[in-house]
Parts: sequence; structure tokens; C-alpha cells
Amino acid sequence: MNLKNYESKLAAKKIFKKKNHPSLDIVCSHGVELSGKKIVLCVAGSVAAYKAIELSRLLMRHGADVTCVTSEAVTKLIQPDYFKWATGNKVITKLTGELEHIRLADYNQSDLIIVYPATANTLGKLANGIDDTPISTVLTVGFGSKIPILICLAMHASMYDNVAVKKNIEFLKNKIEFLTPQMIEGKAKAPEPEDVLEYILRKFGFSSILKNKKVLMTAGPTIEYIDPIRIITNQSSGKTGVLLASELISSGANVTLIYGHGIEKPPNGAKIIKISTSEEMFNVVKKEMSKKFDIVIMAAAVSDYTLENPSKNKIKSTKNEIKISLKKAPKIIDHIKKYQKNVFLVGFKAEANISKSELISSAKEKLKNSAADMIVANDVGSIRYRKNPGSNEVLIIDSHKVISSGWIKKEKIAKFIRKEIEQRLKT
Repeated sequence: MNLKNYESKLAAKKIFKKKNHPSLDIVCSHGVELSGKKIVLCVAGSVAAYKAIELSRLLMRHGADVTCVTSEAVTKLIQPDYFKWATGNKVITKLTGELEHIRLADYNQSDLIIVYPATANTLGKLANGIDDTPISTVLTVGFGSKIPILICLAMHASMYDNVAVKKNIEFLKNKIEFLTPQMIEGKAKAPEPEDVLEYILRKFGFSSILKNKKVLMTAGPTIEYIDPIRIITNQSSGKTGVLLASELISSGANVTLIYGHGIEKPPNGAKIIKISTSEEMFNVVKKEMSKKFDIVIMAAAVSDYTLENPSKNKIKSTKNEIKISLKKAPKIIDHIKKYQKNVFLVGFKAEANISKSELISSAKEKLKNSAADMIVANDVGSIRYRKNPGSNEVLIIDSHKVISSGWIKKEKIAKFIRKEIEQRLKT
């Protein structure tokens, strides 16, 4: 830590020490970026409210002074004392003669108001000037006094797609900030606390290395036509690629996503190019590579073989057997460095039912053949993975080392890969 950071940390510690609450011992333990910043954390009535405790602690670890405002519904899920324990500050559960909404949200009283999680109800009240709860009143005052507001939505996908909710988002989107929810299991889930922290750090000038980087990415499976109806494909869902694209967008990157037949909804904020076959993907990649990119990530599950002579008509089902002939499809990743020599290239290598040493060897061979800078390798054939495809273990392989993610959910795998890319771009 340099002298300036040390002095900032020391000053922050002195300010918080006056409050004399044991929970404040963590202040600045991870950094001083938010020292002197007063943050109001509004916690609305969603099950995701429990994550607000973790978010408040993360903000404090970087120096912030956090005050929580909770809805009545939240107090039925989480006792207010938990938020007081987390922040060391009195929790606002109702408005009194002390004018808490003015003290927290009037002109220059705070540096940022975060609504985490934010419900459709809270969003609607802010958009329509309704202030009948502590949270909505704080937001109304903060909106009027031009304090920056960050909304982290959490609700079912059907609510998120409701025309009225979309109208409220549209009205507010150029006036406040939204952090894109994660579309998982039919729900628009609130971003993870560490994602919110990273967004806030960037907001206050601590820029991600990925900010404004131009990224070309492929994701999802391709299909190969046997006839106009029947196809050959693979079981890739496209989930890891979509989650990684979302991570990059949240980090400020400009992402072009060439997306195959994945079942996952592609992220907002990316330029999406839909394709079907491996040939289509190859042609789009070639076309896009005429532009300048900083990073290329080949995460798609591209067919290794394609039909030699696909039928132009539906093959009749009256035949007892049919024979089809396959030919090898081109390895798209092997051409990337021919188009742009200095682009940072990330490849993916999937194997099934092999040892870890064999997986590493296979990934190193791909690293060499493609001239990639980094390979993400995993085994998708294990019983453990087949029983729980929402989690896996990936290995990051480059010319110097091998790093394992451990067995974690795919959401965390995407973060793990993003951080490894950032680390390599720093050097």
C-alpha cells in the first residue's frame, strides 16, 4: 500500500472509530476506494434481501459508510438488527420526526443510493412519484436532489417482461442507473454483491481493465442439417458463454456475440448475431474480424463434422436404414491469429470422461495449434456433471501455468474466467 492509500485508510479508520461499533473493524480492510463516501442501501421486499448484508460489508471493506433503509416486508424476513450489526449504523424502518429521508437523501447528504434488491413495486413508485414507504420517500427525495441512484432489480421473469415494468424502466433509464439482472431459472435475479461492488468502484473512477475493450465472442451449439427438418447437434446449452458475455458487459467491454442454438437468453447490452451452422459461424467470424478487436473468445460448441451431402428434401421415414457421410468442419479458432496477430485469444476445450492430466494435455495441444493465449478446459462427461450441469470445474491453461476453479456454479465460473482474462491483460 502506498503512502496516499495508507493515509486514506488511517483517516477512514479514525472517522469510524468515533462511532465505536465492533462491526466497523472491517472498514478499509480490502481497499480505500470508497473512503469518505456515504452510501444509502435501500433493501426492498424480495427474498434476495439477505444478500444485502453481504453487499453492505463489501462496501464497508472498501471504506464506505453504509446506512440501510428497509421495507416492512424485509423486516419479516430479516431482523433489522442484522443490518445494524453489518453496518454499525441505525437502520431506518420507518420515518419519524427526525426526518430521516431528508438527512439521508437531501442535497449532498449522500454520495449514492442503491436499491438492492429492487422490486417491481419499488420501481413503479419511483417512476410515478409515489412515496408512501421509507424506501420510496428516500428515493423521491434523492431523485429530486440529484443523488445518483443505482437500481438492482429482482423479480420473476414474467414480471420483468410486464409492459408496465418495461415502461417504468424506459422512463427512468436515462435518469438513474440500472445493473442488469441475471436471467436464471425463470427469474430476473439481482446481480451478485461482488458485481455491484465492482460496478460502484468503476463508477467512482476505479476502472476495470476491460472497460471499452472490443470483444468478439462465440457461444452456444451449432447445428448441421441432415435434411430440411433433421439435424445433428450437441448438448451445449450456451449458459457459460452467455454468463461470461454478461460479465464482460458489466465490466465495460463492448461485446459482439455470435450465438448458436443455445437455450439461454443472450445478455442485454451485446450486439447479438444469431447463426445456425458451423459454416455460418465461420463466415460471420471472418466478416467481423475485418474490424479491430482486443479480445476474441471462442466459447461456442462448434460441430466438428458436417454433412457431406445434406438432402434438399425430407428423407422419407419408410426406409429401414439410411447412411450419411460426414466431413470435417474447419477449426475456426485456428484462423483467428491469421486475421489479427495481436488479438488476445481465448479458446475452450471440452472433453468427456478423461483424467485431469489428459485434459491438460489436450488443452495444451489446442493452445499450441491455435496460437491461443489461454484455454478454458473442462470435462462434461463425468457423472457429477451430468447430475448437476449447473456446476462444473474448469481449468485455465496458458503457456506458463494451470489454474483450477474448483467445483463451482457456472455463474462463478464466468467470473473466474473473466478475472483470469483481466489478470493476463494487465501483464
